[in-house]
Amino acid sequence: MTTSTDMQCTDAELFGQLASAADEGAKERAREVMVERYSWLVRWAVNRYTGRGEQTEELDQVGYLGLMEAIQRFDAGRGVDFVTFARPTVLGEIRRHFRDSRRWVRLPRRIQELKMQIKEASEQLCQERGHQPSAAELAAHLETSERAVEEALATDDTFSPLSLDAPVSDEEEAATYLDTLSDDDQDLESVVDTESLWPLVERLPEREQEMVLLRFYGNKTQSDIADQLGISQMHVSRLLNQTLRSLREELVA
Repeated sequence: MTTSTDMQCTDAELFGQLASAADEGAKERAREVMVERYSWLVRWAVNRYTGRGEQTEELDQVGYLGLMEAIQRFDAGRGVDFVTFARPTVLGEIRRHFRDSRRWVRLPRRIQELKMQIKEASEQLCQERGHQPSAAELAAHLETSERAVEEALATDDTFSPLSLDAPVSDEEEAATYLDTLSDDDQDLESVVDTESLWPLVERLPEREQEMVLLRFYGNKTQSDIADQLGISQMHVSRLLNQTLRSLREELVA
């Protein structure tokens, strides 16, 4: 069971316990704190894939598996931000869930093998360089073409067609997608805005991305964000205001 003292530990201290503590109980408490601290990352990832015919509870479980995998594999000694490393790991686990359980076109073996190589190379390069590698960097590392890498990466989002009989929510007697086709979707405009916003957020520098995700998906206060990132609350406020203003301007441009 975690204590208030455990919760006050920094990420570096917790990963230090995972790497060197002889007491398995201490390691387990460190893992629990990390999972609780970054549960917002799972919620953010699951939110991106809701409404595709899978129960939110099941996606949550898959997302937490990805988070645990990221915690186990992360090498704090390389100086890479944990969120930078964990985010693609959690998303990748959810994408694999869709691919393995619902894929309707079987991928050629060469693409399946290349995807496994890309996963391993992405983790290695992220730890070495402190950012998610581009397709060009992955191609150079794997000694293949950039086009082949882009083709393999693109298959992550190739899911099977969604059944019109799939429920639109997790409720027991929820309506199906077929039931909603004859009505105007009042939320359609917000969906368009949200989907337009994601590419803009993903182009932000890593620190600004993390601030936005912590604020709006982690429900963290500016003070919480300042403590987690090791900067002043005033600096957080200034960067968030600048970032949100920039996103608004790009969204309406």
